[in-house]
Amino acid sequence: MAAPSPRPAPRPAARTAELLGRPLRAASPVGGGSICDAYRVVLGDAPGGGDGAVFAKALDAAPADFFAAEAAGLARLRATGTVPVPEVYAAERDVLVLEWLEPGAPDRTAAERFGRLLAALHESPAPSWGTPGEPCYLGPLPLTSPREPVADPAAWPRFHAEHRLLPLLRAAVDSGHLAPQDARDIERLCDSLGDEEVSGPPQQPAVIHGDLWSGNVHWTADGRAVLIDPAAQGGHPETDLAMLQLFGCPELPRILAAYEEVRPLPGRQARVPLHQLQHLLVHAVLFGGGYGASSGAAARAALGG
Repeated sequence: MAAPSPRPAPRPAARTAELLGRPLRAASPVGGGSICDAYRVVLGDAPGGGDGAVFAKALDAAPADFFAAEAAGLARLRATGTVPVPEVYAAERDVLVLEWLEPGAPDRTAAERFGRLLAALHESPAPSWGTPGEPCYLGPLPLTSPREPVADPAAWPRFHAEHRLLPLLRAAVDSGHLAPQDARDIERLCDSLGDEEVSGPPQQPAVIHGDLWSGNVHWTADGRAVLIDPAAQGGHPETDLAMLQLFGCPELPRILAAYEEVRPLPGRQARVPLHQLQHLLVHAVLFGGGYGASSGAAARAALGG
C-alpha cells in the first residue's frame, strides 16, 4: 500500500514562506480571534537563531486594503513610542505576517505597566478624528472618517454619531438584529451627544487602539502586554477603556488603577455605556443574538435612563 501523501500546508503558511523567502518547516493553527484564520508558522534559516516562528493571519475575500490598514494601525501605535506592538514582516491582500510573540500569563507587574503605557498612548495627540484618507476597519467592518481632517475637541460628538454610531445602527437594522425601539433610543442618544452631561467634557483627538477587547491584549512570556489587531485612529480614550471593561480583561482593576494614577478621568464610569455602544453595535451586526438588545440598553443607560 502506498504511503499517504503529506497534507498540503495551509495556504497562508505557504504564502508566508513565499513572501519572506524562507523554507516552510511547520504550521499550526492558533486561536483567539473570530474573524481571521491564524497560524504559527515555522520557517527555516531563521536570522539570529531561534526557531524561526512567525505569526500569519488570513481572511477569505478580505478587502484589498484590509491587512494594509491593520499594518498601518500598528505603525500608528508604534510611532507614539508608548505601547509595544508586534513587528510587521509583510502585509499583502491575502495575508498579514507578524512577529511571533510567545504567550505568557498576566501578572500584577505587567498589568500595572500596561495601564501606565496605555495612559501614555492616550496622551499622544492625533491629527484628526478617525483616519481621513486612509482605510480603517473594526473587525471586518469598514469605518468612515471625515473627508477633511477635523481636530476640534468639540467635534467629537458629531464625529462619533456620524461616522461610528449611525452607520453601525443602519447596518444592524438592515441585518434585522435591532428592534425598532432600540434603534429609536440609539438615534435619541446620537441627537443628545452635544450635551456634555451625556458625552463629557471636550477631548482632543488622541491615538487610540480602537478595538481594545481583552483578546487584543497579548500577554507575553517576557512579561509584557503587547497590543494586537488594532483599529488605530484619532479617537476618544474612554472608548478603549470601555472596551476593556465590556468583555472583561485579566487584572483589569490593576490596569485601570495604574492608568488613572497617570491620567485621571473624573466621571468616566457614567460614560462607559456610551463608549461601549459602538462595539455592541458591531457585535449586533456580525452576530445578532442579544447584542441588539444590549445596544439599546447601553443607549438608554448613556442617556441616564
